[in-house]
Formats: sequence, structure tokens, C-alpha cells
Amino acid sequence: MKILITNDDSFEAKGLEVLVNAVKDLGEVYVAAPAFPKSACSHSLTITKPLRFIKVADNFYKLDDGTPTDCVYLSFPEFFGGEKPDIVLSGINHGANLGEDVTYSGTAGGAMEGALHGIPSIAFSQLIKSYDNPPSEIDWDQAAKAARKITKAVIDGKIKIPHRHILNVNIPNTKKIKGFKFTKLGYRLYGNDAHKHKNPRGEEYYWIGLHPLAFKEEKGTDFDAIKNGYVSITPIKLDMTGHEALNELKNTDLGDL
Repeated sequence: MKILITNDDSFEAKGLEVLVNAVKDLGEVYVAAPAFPKSACSHSLTITKPLRFIKVADNFYKLDDGTPTDCVYLSFPEFFGGEKPDIVLSGINHGANLGEDVTYSGTAGGAMEGALHGIPSIAFSQLIKSYDNPPSEIDWDQAAKAARKITKAVIDGKIKIPHRHILNVNIPNTKKIKGFKFTKLGYRLYGNDAHKHKNPRGEEYYWIGLHPLAFKEEKGTDFDAIKNGYVSITPIKLDMTGHEALNELKNTDLGDL
């Protein structure tokens, strides 16, 4: 069993270390992680500059200056001789990836790249209460146990991930996890936390901040599971076609051009 692990918080992130240690006895682990934090880079691929792997340890490389998607994509020739790993894991992210936030998420993006190549792929995220580095007030032992249990269930075939789907996993920040729930994505309530400043030369710039983790209250969502102390497991498909809307649009006559 060959396991490829990436993340978007960089090769030095605590969550990455936790995930590697949690699954290292399940197979041969390879790590390809960004050299620098790449949060909110989504499923982006670098095509405007060369990329270079730098060895950190055996089977452990950082990619300078790549995204999680780059890491997965370039791992095939670098680690596997053009073949593919048996499973791709991304995370454990320092912070939630709930609801529509998966469209921003570099953590989800890394897993999506695996799914595009037909590899079972899982994105793991850990809710946090602060943005210390490493994040404080997290029971990483619980996170490790949850990640290992889900990974093993996929490897053993207990959980089957459909073709071109990923599992998006969010782990609550609580002293006692109640269990696991399979969920749908919640409806995220967005605001705008852009801060405008001036640099010492008087030039204006923006710094995008963080807004509260707010959602519509709805049973069965990832947010509802996390709020009530459960690990949320959400299957996400890469086919983003709005099939219900498509069925309605098929009856629309636009006439001749």
C-alpha cells in the first residue's frame, strides 16, 4: 500500500506531522508538501514558473514554490515512476473546510487532484479556536485517531469512494468526539473582511482577513455535525454540473441566433 500525503499549511505544519504518524503503519508513506503555506489556493496548478522538489527526509519532500495540486501531480513521476499511489491524503488542515469553503480550500484541492487520476482521496481538516502556529487548544491525539480510522476504512473497502469523488472530513475541536456522521455540505454565510491600509510610502493595499464561521442552521450538514461534536464525512464529486437546473434549462427555447 503506497500512501501519498500532502497539505496546504506547508511541510512544517503540525497537522501534516500528525497525519503522517497516524497512518505510517498502514503502508509506505510518501510526503510531498508545499514549501510555504498555500491556504485558499484551491485546486490550482502552477504553469508560469519551474518547480523544484527539495528533500527533507526519506520519502519526504517539500515543493518550492508549489501548491498541493502541484505536489500530487508531480509526485507521480518523482516517487512512483509514472505510476500512482493507492491513496492520497491531504491535511490535516489547521482550520475548518466546511460548506462552500471547499471551493477555496487547498486541502480539498490536493485531494481533488488525486481523484482526477482515479485515486481514492481524502481531505482532513481540524477546527481550531485560534491561529497560533502550531494551533493551540487542539487534541491532536483525537484528530490522529479519527484520520487513521477513516483512512483504514477506505483501504479495507469498508468505505468506498466513488470515481472522481473525494471525502471531505472535518474534525471538531472538542474534548470528546461523539462519533462520525456522513453529511452534506452546509450553506455558508459569507461576509467581507477586507482591511485597507497604507504602507510607509503611502500606497494603499488590502489584507483579506477572516470572518466568523457562520452557517444556515440545517440538519444533516457538515456544520451541524461539527457543532454537535461529531466528525463530519462529506462525499464531494468533481462533476459540478447543476443537474436539476440543467433539466429545467433543457426546455428553454432561445430561438435562432
